[in-house]
Amino acid sequence: MNQSQIIELQRRIGTSPDGYWGPKSIAACQRHLKALMPIGDVWPSPEDGAMVRFFGRPGNESSLVNLDVTGLGVKYDGQSVRSIRCHELVADSLGRILRRISDSPHRGILAKYAGCYNPRPMRGGNRPSKHSWGAAIDLDPDHNGLKTSWPVAATMPIEVMEEFAREGWIGLGWQIGRDSMHFQPTR
Repeated sequence: MNQSQIIELQRRIGTSPDGYWGPKSIAACQRHLKALMPIGDVWPSPEDGAMVRFFGRPGNESSLVNLDVTGLGVKYDGQSVRSIRCHELVADSLGRILRRISDSPHRGILAKYAGCYNPRPMRGGNRPSKHSWGAAIDLDPDHNGLKTSWPVAATMPIEVMEEFAREGWIGLGWQIGRDSMHFQPTR
């Protein structure tokens, strides 16, 4: 983002619009998105034990469903996607998020879908990825990669992050300041 875009973002999240993305802006953004989240613990903590208690074993395909995304503009590598394999416990929530994004000016982000269920370890480790439960989704990895700082270099729109937050999903872009392609239903 350029300085004027950062100023607009700062206004949106309720902090001093000075064009500098630092600790005060990060904290304001986190407060803004957390304030949109449902009250109470809708989703588990991201720790492996809590994930197993809530979602079951990672890689258990019997808990997966095919979420119909026909007509929402979801594409993977330029090819239209009709369904997304995800955990049955996230399907309704993820469907609502994707429908709202599809109805928004940011619909194009769905044409850059990069996966949901993928039984693998986290990058750089041996713990299961949230994708191993079908409880994470990646969007637009080319502009929101693992090591790309948000919002200075990454391009994930705050409006997309807000839609995920409304369902209690966290985005790593606002949670850790990078990997803004990744969203997961954890508190």
